[in-house]
Amino acid sequence: MTKVAVGCRDVAALERRIAGRAESGEVRVVTRMRPKRMPELIGGSLFWIVKHRLVACQTILRFEDRPDGRLDIVCAATLQAIAPVAKRAHQGWRYLDPDVAPQPGDADDTGLGQLPPSLFGRLTALALV
Repeated sequence: MTKVAVGCRDVAALERRIAGRAESGEVRVVTRMRPKRMPELIGGSLFWIVKHRLVACQTILRFEDRPDGRLDIVCAATLQAIAPVAKRAHQGWRYLDPDVAPQPGDADDTGLGQLPPSLFGRLTALALV
C-alpha cells in the first residue's frame, strides 16, 4: 500500500512526523476509504512517497474503525528506509503490486536517496534510474 507524505520535504521530516505521532510503539494513519483487501494487507507494508519517490515503509499491524466512520491504519512506529523508487503522487492510498514493491530493509547503496528530488525526477524521466 502506498501513501503520500503530504508536507514532508524529505525522509528526515517524515521520520520526525512518525516519531511525534508514535504512541506505545504504534502510529495511526487515518483514512476515509476502507480497503477491500484488508486481511491480506496486515503484516505487509505501508510505503511512503516523498517528492515522487518511495523512500520508506512501515509494517501494517491492523485496521481499526473510528467512531467518526473513518478507519485507522495501525502501523509499527519504526520507519524502515528503502532504496528510492520513482512513484507518482496520488490522493489517499493505493495498492502496490508485491512484485514491484521494494523490500523493507533494502539498503540505498547507490546514493540515489541523497539526490535532490528534481534531479532524481529528471534521471527517472530519462530512464537512467
